[in-house]
Amino acid sequence: MHGEYKVPGGKLVVADLEVRDGRLTDVRISGDFFLEPPEALEAINRGLNGMPADSGELELAVAVQSALPTGAEMFGFSAEAVAVVLRRALA
Repeated sequence: MHGEYKVPGGKLVVADLEVRDGRLTDVRISGDFFLEPPEALEAINRGLNGMPADSGELELAVAVQSALPTGAEMFGFSAEAVAVVLRRALA
């Protein structure tokens, strides 16, 4: 599954994923945004794997925020933007 979302005034966020047994798997978030430290992106992907496929945007955004390492900074996108692109990919 694939979804894209252009953050108003921000960057492009892309989600590629699979669903198995009603859960997100193989989640890969990418785009033209900036994230410090860069390895925080893998933490986001890991934090989303296993989430129920019927999770709402709020639940997904909380999962993204919870997965971020302490001190991580998102530039040009947000946890909410990741949630939007995931719901688009799942639609």
